[in-house]
Amino acid sequence: MTPSQIQYLETSFTRVAAIKDQAAALFYARLFELDPSLRPLFKSEIAAQGQKLMAAIGMVIANLRHPERVVAACRELGRRHTGYGVKAHHYDTVGAALLWTLERGLGSEFSVEVRDAWTQAYGLVSGAMISAANDMEPLAVAS
Repeated sequence: MTPSQIQYLETSFTRVAAIKDQAAALFYARLFELDPSLRPLFKSEIAAQGQKLMAAIGMVIANLRHPERVVAACRELGRRHTGYGVKAHHYDTVGAALLWTLERGLGSEFSVEVRDAWTQAYGLVSGAMISAANDMEPLAVAS
C-alpha cells in the first residue's frame, strides 16, 4: 500500500470509529441482505460481533505500515473463520458490504481514492484469510 493510501485509510477509519456501533449495524444488515444464508454462521449477538469487527478493522489500520503483522493476524482469522463455515466466495460479499457501509458512513468523504484504498486493504485482508483457509483444506489424493 502506498503512503497516501495508508493516510486515506487512517483518516477515514477515524471517522468510522466515531460511529462504530452504527457502522457495524449497517454492515451486518447489508451483509445479510446481500446473502441471507450467512446469518446462521453468526452464533453470537450481532452487537458483540460488531465490536469484534470494528476491533479487527482497527488492528488492520493500526498495522498498515507493517503488512507482515496484518497478514499474520489475518491468516489466523482465516483459519478460525474456516471453522465457522466461511467459504472463499463469502469474502466477496463481505467486501461489498464493507464498501457499501463505508460509503454510507463517510458520505461525501468516500472519494474514489478512499474507495480504492479500502479496496486494496480489503484485498490484503481477504487474500491472507483465504490463503490460510486453503492451506487447511485436505490435499486430494491422486489416483
